[in-house]
Amino acid sequence: MEFPVYLYLGSWRIHPHVLFESLAYFIGFRVYLWTRRPSGMTKLMSLQILAGIIAGAAIGSKLLFWLEDPAATWEQLRQFHLLWGGKTIVGGLLGGLIGVELTKRWVGWKHSTGDDFVYPLMLGLGLGRIGCFLTGLDDHTYGTPTTWFTGVDFGDGVYRHPTQLYEILFLIVLALLLIPLYRQSRGRSTREGYVSGRMFQWFMAGYLLFRLVIDWIKPTPHPYLGLNNIQLACIAGLIYYAWLIGGRNRLRRSLPGPHLPS
Repeated sequence: MEFPVYLYLGSWRIHPHVLFESLAYFIGFRVYLWTRRPSGMTKLMSLQILAGIIAGAAIGSKLLFWLEDPAATWEQLRQFHLLWGGKTIVGGLLGGLIGVELTKRWVGWKHSTGDDFVYPLMLGLGLGRIGCFLTGLDDHTYGTPTTWFTGVDFGDGVYRHPTQLYEILFLIVLALLLIPLYRQSRGRSTREGYVSGRMFQWFMAGYLLFRLVIDWIKPTPHPYLGLNNIQLACIAGLIYYAWLIGGRNRLRRSLPGPHLPS
């Protein structure tokens, strides 16, 4: 296989990253609109929260990318177009989370909105990673050299971990594991005590844990006591979700009366 793997539509030659990233946004959003539950939220409030998600994700993905190699970022400050070129999924997810929570406080919405995003997000992530894999070395999402049978030669004669494919496989497994929580969130289970937002919490915790581990086999700089920028963000996110899933949910159950909104 020759990388990048261009796709052809008649006389058009389409870059795989552009195609699959576009499909990820389009299909993921369409699935969200198709599967979301009625919430009682006004159209204006929905648009405000969506804007908060987009703005937070955009800012978070850029800020975390700039922390990948602080020395290189500092050197490129005068060449802003170079800094504009990269982004990170983990930064986008955590930035989007911060953006939506701040926007919800601003508009006065106190209920969880995360569960409806879980499967659309996983679908979008999986489609995006197909594009990353087909792009090859130019995408810089491959793993370190390996002698494993899973190794892929992206065109330079070196067999590397196809971390993009590992992530797709992980997302499939995670999607299957979250089915019981999905049924509970949709009222299809007779089990009581489901906390709104729990499925999103477990999705984020699972994905952040996966990225914390998988980034050990990525050839990115690890300038932070042996960790890279993604791993630092994952650790911060995992601490937050450990508190949210464990301590905060136990606090909800111990309080009398209605549960606190998530």
